[in-house]
Amino acid sequence: MRNITDLIEHYLKTMLTRSGDSLLEIKRSELAKQFQCVPSQINYVIRTRFTVEKGYMVESKRGGGGYIRIQKVEAHDDVALFDHLSQLVGEKIDQQTAENIVVRLLEEKAITRREANMMLSALDRTHFKLSVAHRDHIRANLLKAMLQVLMYE
Repeated sequence: MRNITDLIEHYLKTMLTRSGDSLLEIKRSELAKQFQCVPSQINYVIRTRFTVEKGYMVESKRGGGGYIRIQKVEAHDDVALFDHLSQLVGEKIDQQTAENIVVRLLEEKAITRREANMMLSALDRTHFKLSVAHRDHIRANLLKAMLQVLMYE
């Protein structure tokens, strides 16, 4: 059985798809009531499952009339997607964020499952017997290099 976090994520993605639009507006309190959870659980799902590297822009307004707007952003083509994600990487990147980027490339069909598996393997922390700062810096350089190769070949 799936956990509440997975259920909320699935529900929101389904609603986004059904809307026929790339924008979904929800009320945090209503969604929490529907799933019989605390609003902070909704915040957690939004913060971890609907990130920029996963292809979402989120706008949130708190308070009684508050809302959460989730927008699915899509690149015009693979080159734009590779370029956008390369800019997101920055000087260093943690493993989870790097994995999110690779998964997004796979979901957007910009890479094959085999390419995704190779990228995930190369970016895995077990290959870097260094301090976290050095590891995240090297991972960022590797991921940017991979994105450059994919962009131009």
